[in-house]
Amino acid sequence: MPHPSEMNAIYAPEPGGPDNLQMVQRPVPTPKDDQVLIKVKAAGVNRPDCIQRAGNYPPPKGASDILGLEVSGDIVAVGKDVSEWSVGDKVTALVSGGGYADYCLAHQGSVFPVPEGWSYLEAAALPETFITVWHNVFQRGDLQPGESLLVHGGSSGIGITAIQLAKAFGAKVAVTAGNKEKCDACLEQGADFAINYRDQDFVKEIKDWTEKKGVNVILDMVGGDYISKNYVIAAEDGRIVSIAFLQGGIAEADFRRLMMKRLTHTGSTLRARSDAIKAAIVSELKAKVWPLLASGDIKPVIYKTFPMKEAAAAHHLMESSAHIGKIMLDLSGE
Repeated sequence: MPHPSEMNAIYAPEPGGPDNLQMVQRPVPTPKDDQVLIKVKAAGVNRPDCIQRAGNYPPPKGASDILGLEVSGDIVAVGKDVSEWSVGDKVTALVSGGGYADYCLAHQGSVFPVPEGWSYLEAAALPETFITVWHNVFQRGDLQPGESLLVHGGSSGIGITAIQLAKAFGAKVAVTAGNKEKCDACLEQGADFAINYRDQDFVKEIKDWTEKKGVNVILDMVGGDYISKNYVIAAEDGRIVSIAFLQGGIAEADFRRLMMKRLTHTGSTLRARSDAIKAAIVSELKAKVWPLLASGDIKPVIYKTFPMKEAAAAHHLMESSAHIGKIMLDLSGE
C-alpha cells in the first residue's frame, strides 16, 4: 500500500520551553540511495531533544529540524543502494533528527532489527542509549570484565543501560542518583552500590567501596564540580568519559592527579559523527549485544509513554528529572 504524501511532525518554530513545540504537516521524505524510510510506531525522548528545542543544539547540516533521535517501526521504502534491509522489515534506528513524525529517514548503517519478542516501544528505547553507552563505556572507556564502573546519573535512560551492559559483561557497577527511589531502581537493575548524592558524599563512599583503590571507569553526564571529584576517585590508569554537562562544562581541577594516576579523560558526542562511524558502532552492537536482547536478559525501563501530540508534556517530564528510565512517544495509533 503506498504511503501518504503528508505526515504529522513535531518541531520547535523558535527556541523556548516545552510548550513551544508544535505539531505541523510536512511532506513525507524520500530516501536517498543509502537510506530507508520508516513508518514510525514509537520514538524515544532524549535530553538532547530538549536542548535542541531550547535553541542550544542545532541539528547537523542536512539533518531534519523535526525533533527525535531514535525510532522504531516498519520500513516502507528503501534507497537503491540499500542491500541489508527490505520493505516490511521491523526495525529500530538511530537518526540525526526527524523521529517525532509519522515517517522518518534513517541511514542504512544506523538501523537494527527489532529484537525477537520485543514491542516497538521497547525497541525504540534502544538506539540512543545503547550506542552512547557502548561507544563511551566500552570503546572509549575500555571497560573490562572484573573492573569497576561508576555512573553519575544512574537512573537515567543512559544510566540504566550502562548498569545492564556493564553487568552483562562482568563489571562491578556503582551509581550516583538523587533519591532513595532512584537508588533502589538502580540496585534492582543490577548495580552493586548506589549513592544518594543529596545526603551522601560520593567521594567518601566510593573510596570506602573500593578500599581506596578507586574506580576504573567513570561515566559522567553531570560535569561541574564532579570533574575534579572524578579525578580524586579514579583508580590508577582510570578512564573518565564525559558525555554531558548538566552542571556546566567549566571546572577547576588538580591536573597533577591526572598525571600521577596516569588517567585518561575523554568524551564524545554522537549526533554529529559521520554515518560511517555510527555504522561501525552499530555493527559491533549487533554482534556483541543484540544476542543478549533476544534472551530477555536486558530490557529497557520505560518510565512513561505519551502520544506524539503530547510531546510537550514528555519534555516537561524530562526536564523535571523525576523519571527513572526512558520517556517514549507512542505513534502506533496516530
